[in-house]
Amino acid sequence: MQISSAEINTLIICISVVFLMAPASLLVYIYQYNRRKKNHHEEKELMRLTFETELAKSELEVQEQTMQTVGADLHDNIGQLLSLTSLTLNSVKLEEPDKAKQKIESAIDLTKRSIKEMRLLGKLFQGEQLINLGLEKAIQYQVNWLEKTGQFEVNYSFDGQHPATPDPAKDLIVFRIVQEILNNSIKHSCASRIAVHLSYEDAHLKLQITDNGIGFNAHEMQAHGGGMGLHNIQKRSSMIGGAVQIKSEAGQGTGIEIIIPYS
Repeated sequence: MQISSAEINTLIICISVVFLMAPASLLVYIYQYNRRKKNHHEEKELMRLTFETELAKSELEVQEQTMQTVGADLHDNIGQLLSLTSLTLNSVKLEEPDKAKQKIESAIDLTKRSIKEMRLLGKLFQGEQLINLGLEKAIQYQVNWLEKTGQFEVNYSFDGQHPATPDPAKDLIVFRIVQEILNNSIKHSCASRIAVHLSYEDAHLKLQITDNGIGFNAHEMQAHGGGMGLHNIQKRSSMIGGAVQIKSEAGQGTGIEIIIPYS
């Protein structure tokens, strides 16, 4: 069986097309690969910039919260102690030595308490250093100041061991999340009791905060995007790989659980 010249020409054309398409396909593949690689790099860079921006925002918010706490404590606590010290000293009558001695001793005691409170405020000013002492201690300080208002009964506990390799950036964001949740409880829940539990297990941090406040419809709130506070909590948790679960019903308080990978 002979092959006609037309068939030979067709075969040659087909082979030529194949040989031409092969490098073209390779070039297209290389172009697409480089484009995907570039897009991946740009996405990573955007994620890095977003994280750094959120971290800087968290640092500023922690500082603002600290200033508010310090201002309130200076006015409500230390200011009262110093005023009481001044009144006590002004009431001293040197012609009554026994009573004068008692009042001077009381004034000295009040002064020592004021100094102690000022030292605690100094530690609170050291926001970043406070985080470096450990997330557990940072939260403990926050809880202590909340208890001092006398409006809330706060139960704080933690289990497990913080990871050997510290991650101050992640700790700072978690600390800010704690502040955000506590602020929500203070401002909106009308709660009298708040429980904060922190635990480390299987390279994960679990944060649980519950209150006995008025609660809300969690499903409805989340369906509508949630309030700004809840949105910030979810956004910041997701940025560090965390998952948030919110349980709340009207009249039955609120519970928030966040699980974050820590290694």
